[in-house]
Amino acid sequence: MLGTALCCGAVQAMACTGLSLTARDGSYVQARTIEAAAGALKSEYVIIPRGQEITSFTPTGINGLMFTANFGVVGMSVVMKEFICEGVNEAGLSAGLFFFPEYGQYQEYSPSHNDETLGDLQVPTWILTQFASIDEVKEAIGNVRIVGLDRNSVVHYRIGEPSGRQVVLEIVDGEPHFYENTVGVLTNAPGFQWHVTNLNNYVNLFPGAAPDRKLGDVTLKPIGGNSGFLGLPGDATPPSRFVRIAFYRATAPQLATGHETVLQCFHILNNFDIPIGIEHPAGEVPDIPSATQWTSAIDLTHRMVYYKTAYDNSIRCIDLSTIDFDKVKYQSCPMDEVKEQPIQYIVIK
Repeated sequence: MLGTALCCGAVQAMACTGLSLTARDGSYVQARTIEAAAGALKSEYVIIPRGQEITSFTPTGINGLMFTANFGVVGMSVVMKEFICEGVNEAGLSAGLFFFPEYGQYQEYSPSHNDETLGDLQVPTWILTQFASIDEVKEAIGNVRIVGLDRNSVVHYRIGEPSGRQVVLEIVDGEPHFYENTVGVLTNAPGFQWHVTNLNNYVNLFPGAAPDRKLGDVTLKPIGGNSGFLGLPGDATPPSRFVRIAFYRATAPQLATGHETVLQCFHILNNFDIPIGIEHPAGEVPDIPSATQWTSAIDLTHRMVYYKTAYDNSIRCIDLSTIDFDKVKYQSCPMDEVKEQPIQYIVIK
């Protein structure tokens, strides 16, 4: 079952753009897109109660690390409900995975170490059910062996706290590396440090309009608005998306509340919707509305999960404070009950 789910290509085709913003009232929001160009992801929201017993997948089955949920969790999964790729727990700790091909490399799988083996696509679930802080994750990471569930798929991770602290976890040559993420954004490969260094290539960019300047006897003037951002890369590659989201974040005005900031994140990430047609040769495009299959925003301060999908752009919300994690059952439900965009028709009288 696991091999069939992963070999469908949905996981391998994943790409993502991550953003974080802090409101004036201190509310901290982490948002992201998730892309899959091979076909529709089986995306669900997942509720994990306290005390839930979980066994990790390994490349040979459901026979890996066993752990019990210390915290209730709300997450969003892809392909299978066990693979939470973004979520938050009762303590406000958030974790998500981002595709990281070619650059990451896990430890080699060894069946003799199954009792400490954790599948890469279940790392967010392990983090969210076990820990309340980034430091706790860093202390415990050496106790598990993270292995790939699909040899063609590698991911890295974003972990955040309500304080606004955020780290990126990358596993290279089998070793975990944590990077403090003060830029507040994330995409895919290459590595996080490379992306931060690459920002130096865009030191000339600034918000607003460029001033007039003389070129010999000719006066050069901006054509249209936003000329200070002339040269901002507009393609959908991870390096270009990283630069673009970093500058959008840096120039975003700070809003008053977490609610306003959540909506601001959705507006900014609208710029990162990837049309499905650019992902495939002509005539080979799958029947999905967008390569960007859903967008989420999590208010870590108030423990509220918001999302919208390519099928329904209406924003939906799950408030963790309304869930009794001692009584609720482990469950998952499709993000879209009906894959259809609701339209409000205006009646003119």
